[in-house]
Amino acid sequence: MQLTAPAKRTSDTGTGRATRRTGIHDTDGMAVASFVLGLLGLLVLNVFLGPIAIALAGIALWRGTARRGRALLGLGLGVADLLVLVVFMSADNTMSWSL
Repeated sequence: MQLTAPAKRTSDTGTGRATRRTGIHDTDGMAVASFVLGLLGLLVLNVFLGPIAIALAGIALWRGTARRGRALLGLGLGVADLLVLVVFMSADNTMSWSL
């Protein structure tokens, strides 16, 4: 008994083999991950999570994600993470910040 619908398959030209396209699902996951990491980066570890969010959003946009809005939000939040870090570093004159 199968609980999920079978994946749509496209056949190659003349070979008779069936392949499955999973790249879109990967890019959608990258877009969501960049959004979540960007949000988390505003609170903690923004020096690490900001650049990761920017990179994931850039890759997702480059590959043509269906969740373009989330990827753009992830990109914006990643940049905001780095800006928050710079503002608090200049206020404290240290490499870290605390509230």
